[in-house]
Amino acid sequence: MSQWPSLFSGLEVIVNQVTLSYRDTGSSPTLFDLLVSLGTSHTTTMKLAKVQAELDYFPGTMLYIAGRVLEHLVSPWVNRE
Repeated sequence: MSQWPSLFSGLEVIVNQVTLSYRDTGSSPTLFDLLVSLGTSHTTTMKLAKVQAELDYFPGTMLYIAGRVLEHLVSPWVNRE
């Protein structure tokens, strides 16, 4: 693995959790975080308070955000898996 190149400097996995409002303080303001919703049937939203956005966050959704700049949270979901 010492010779495997990666574009990513870290990985964090949050499984079956509602996340409180969060800002990625360990990241650079110029870098983007890739947030992915996996699963088969849940319904939830991703909230970005600073830009007053509430986005559908269905399974298969991929979202790039500046995690240090934009505080974000995942609301409770319906149709739990």
